[in-house]
Amino acid sequence: MDLTDLLTPQGVIANLRAATKKQVLQELARRAAAASSVPDRTIYDAVAERERLGSTGIGMGIAIPHGKLGGLSRMYAAFARLDRPIPFEAIDDQPVDLVFLLLAPEDAGAEHLKALAQVSRLLRDRAICQKLRGTDRADALYILLTDQTASHPA
Repeated sequence: MDLTDLLTPQGVIANLRAATKKQVLQELARRAAAASSVPDRTIYDAVAERERLGSTGIGMGIAIPHGKLGGLSRMYAAFARLDRPIPFEAIDDQPVDLVFLLLAPEDAGAEHLKALAQVSRLLRDRAICQKLRGTDRADALYILLTDQTASHPA
């Protein structure tokens, strides 16, 4: 699976100004709604429900909120580099500044898990994260995220 199948340049936010997890998730839901034609409130509700089960903050300033939704025909993604880290209840209790939203159809099984694993591997690469944190251009973020998938297969 290639992240270019999930993430579009329009789904990348370079300097998202947000003070709370809710604000971040709402803005990412808006971006995903534009690409998927699923209402942003439906996306937000699904992702917020998943967050209630436990934070998707995986540590090192990274969060991978995700959810399954009826009405999706395929997986979608959105990404935000926050202008400053925010509390996200991450497993290491550190604030988050890189957030990758992943949405899958309700009946997605292994494909959803493979995509989550791929994104997790990509964002656990300290060199990639350093580059992501070092740019404030959405086009550069998109290239960094999608060009790296060849070296991080699912």
